[in-house]
Amino acid sequence: MEIVNRVLGFTTLATLVLLPTCQTSLNSKLGNIVRGAFTPVLAKHTKHTKHLSLVDILSVGVDRMQRNFEPMRRQVEAWRTSQLSDEAAKLIIYRAFIEGELEVPKHLARVVHNHYFDPQHEEFAPRTMWGLSNAFTSAFKELEAIPQFRATARLGAFLEGVRAV
Repeated sequence: MEIVNRVLGFTTLATLVLLPTCQTSLNSKLGNIVRGAFTPVLAKHTKHTKHLSLVDILSVGVDRMQRNFEPMRRQVEAWRTSQLSDEAAKLIIYRAFIEGELEVPKHLARVVHNHYFDPQHEEFAPRTMWGLSNAFTSAFKELEAIPQFRATARLGAFLEGVRAV
């Protein structure tokens, strides 16, 4: 069962219950792209599955996801207050696409640039790391579901890395 939430402007994909037959195919498609984001709840085929409580499984899965909301909330707040000069934003976009530091389709460079320097939503207008993050995620919406998920999953680490430099 997959649940997609909009949390603080980020899209997160949480797999709460995976049966063994689904787990292998999902891992081969997505790989290990959200390391440490959450630990899925696994249910195995055994003679005891008739006693398996979906409510208990979902409760544990949601609890594990909620533990990660506070660090994500702090990161978003830091990005909202982190001012960027136009030159710094252009350099980050350049590093992502031209230098290839972010594994995403190169044709999105102009789209990210346009979303950042001419935002479609007023709340993304401030020249901050938050606005730049939203420019990237807005551009990623042009991708199919799995590539969009992969690109979004890579974005946070990339932006944290460029801020550390």
